[in-house]
Amino acid sequence: MLTNRQLQVLKVIVDDFIASGQPIGSRQISKKDEITFSPATIRNEMADLEEMGFLEKPHTSAGRVPSEKGYRFYVDHLVTPQGLTNQEIKTISSAFTDQFFETEQVIRKSATILSDLTNYTSIILGPDVQMHKVKKFSIVPLNATNAVAIIVTDNGHVENRVIDLPAGMNSSDFEKIVNILNERLVGVPLVQIPYYLEKEAAKIIEQHVGAYDGLLQSIFGGAEHSSEHRIYYGGKTNMLNQPEFHDLDKIKMLMEMLETQSQLQSLLHRDTPGISIRIGSENNLLAVEDCSIITASYLSTDDQVGSIAIIGPKRMDYQRVITLLDHMSGDLTKLLRRGI
Repeated sequence: MLTNRQLQVLKVIVDDFIASGQPIGSRQISKKDEITFSPATIRNEMADLEEMGFLEKPHTSAGRVPSEKGYRFYVDHLVTPQGLTNQEIKTISSAFTDQFFETEQVIRKSATILSDLTNYTSIILGPDVQMHKVKKFSIVPLNATNAVAIIVTDNGHVENRVIDLPAGMNSSDFEKIVNILNERLVGVPLVQIPYYLEKEAAKIIEQHVGAYDGLLQSIFGGAEHSSEHRIYYGGKTNMLNQPEFHDLDKIKMLMEMLETQSQLQSLLHRDTPGISIRIGSENNLLAVEDCSIITASYLSTDDQVGSIAIIGPKRMDYQRVITLLDHMSGDLTKLLRRGI
């Protein structure tokens, strides 16, 4: 159990190290208005905190820096809520006020805004596309031989692909096929499209329009494989501006990890609401052993869970990042659950 003086000293050291990146000495601490005890007392408390594992002493400095244990205690017990400025709230809201028509556009802009506001790397794990349900289907002719097939889901996900038109197909055929597909496939999850297409829609189309199995396959082929979580980045190279990441080997490992979707999904996936904070070795991944990862979950339609994460150095501004993620995840949930 830390004493009140030790709590004060630890908080000042963590706050100042987050701001400066430089080891903190007793003289610097003694100048703080909230510190009323002598430099000698401060040095004794720092020595005790170091002995307990909350602080570390770099070899080249007389000052101290927080250890992982120190950061963990700070996050669990000393971080206080921080309000956002009106400009920050306005900036976050801009992701949701533009007339976007696709979930992907909203999520992509959200990731960019978070990276801009924090100067860290932001990653958003999109909801699982496979359970999105078809909301509307359409075919738009481009010319006599090509058209664009468009599938819109209830969560704002849009898939479109250029298809080759069978010889002799006319506008009446188009209209009949689109009507049958909308009648039979609206409300069907993408992952179940092959089943409903084979069992229902294809047979009806053959009866009323003709045998167009090849056309249907070109329209829907692979739709059920759009079921991966989609990953969106903001400020992927922002970490390179942090002094902790001037080591080329560390940079290479981090960049490779950011490109490996399976690792990111495992690292960021959340099934429960709220904020999760993992510091350094708590991430159980060598590439981010010098990083902290703060993750918040959000909900979309059908209570699907997505994740928003900020990756930064262990000395990241926890209070600010937690507040930003909490605000962004709440706004994203409200927008996606009511449908775009």
